[in-house]
Amino acid sequence: MASFVPSSAETVEDQRLYTEERLVEVACLDCLASVRVKKNSEHQTSVQWSTEGRSHCQEFQRRGTGPGRRDLHKPCPRMMASIDDAVRAGDVPIGAYDGY
Repeated sequence: MASFVPSSAETVEDQRLYTEERLVEVACLDCLASVRVKKNSEHQTSVQWSTEGRSHCQEFQRRGTGPGRRDLHKPCPRMMASIDDAVRAGDVPIGAYDGY
C-alpha cells in the first residue's frame, strides 16, 4: 500500500521528477544485470534495482535469497565498479538540476 498518494497534477509531476528524472541505465560489466542510476553529487549515488536486474546479479545469487541470507543494504561491488566506470566515462552525469 502506498504511503503517499498524490492528489494534484503538480504533486504527481514532482513525484515523477524525484523518482524518474535523470536516471541512466547502467549494465554490470561482469554479469550484465542492469540498474538505473542517478548521481546528485560526487558522494551520492541513487541505484534502482528491478526484479529482473536482481535476478541476473551473480553476487546476489551467491548471497542467497532466504531470510537472513542476503544483506539488502549491502551493494554488489561489481555493479558499483560498473557505475563508477560509467561516471568516469561521462555516461552518468553528476549534479542535481532543479532539486532533482
